[in-house]
Amino acid sequence: MIEAVDVCKTFGSGPAATRALRDVCLTIEAGEVVAIMGPSGCGKSTLLHVLAGIERPDKGEVRIDGVPLHRLPERDRSRFRLERMGFVFQQYHLIPVLTALENVALPLVGRGVSSAEARERASAALELVGLGDQARRYPAELSGGQNQRIAIARAIVGDPIVIWADEPTGALDSDTARQTIGLLRSINERRGTTIVMVTHDRDVAAQAGRILRMENGRVTGERGVAHA
Repeated sequence: MIEAVDVCKTFGSGPAATRALRDVCLTIEAGEVVAIMGPSGCGKSTLLHVLAGIERPDKGEVRIDGVPLHRLPERDRSRFRLERMGFVFQQYHLIPVLTALENVALPLVGRGVSSAEARERASAALELVGLGDQARRYPAELSGGQNQRIAIARAIVGDPIVIWADEPTGALDSDTARQTIGLLRSINERRGTTIVMVTHDRDVAAQAGRILRMENGRVTGERGVAHA
């Protein structure tokens, strides 16, 4: 379970200060798919980064499975992210000189997993996202949708408890976007992985189980989403 209690975040100081988050409180249960929506500049991505431990709040607390994330020393917090979280962004952040397989294996290598095991698990993750036959290809040789699938494979290869997705379909056409969100939902259903995504796309948000609405740094409402 993910909990945020009275979380605040300000960038800058004095008259130029921007209050990105204002006393945000929320709870996300294990296994949920949650979309965060709102106008540009409302604090969506900042909230995601604070929940994931990338940004430190000025006030308040984030707990994941009872662990007070921002009370951990930086080294322990980084290790927690590496071992228990996966990340998918609008820009795929793949390393161009590495193959698809090598990109997916990177988080495992960072955890000290042996090269043979990392390659085996990366291969299985690529199979899961439908790219088992592209393991030896480089990002420049693949389409945007395929590169996003590689990024998803990289996010799931370590069996995380939560995947954070920041505008995961923003660089994709509508058909590929639907396929990408369908893949994330499939991972949620198969593995019970919690998925929290920031999106401006109503069709994408409609695939979540719950939508949180943000305005001016606050969560102003939420609604469930009915699926056929």
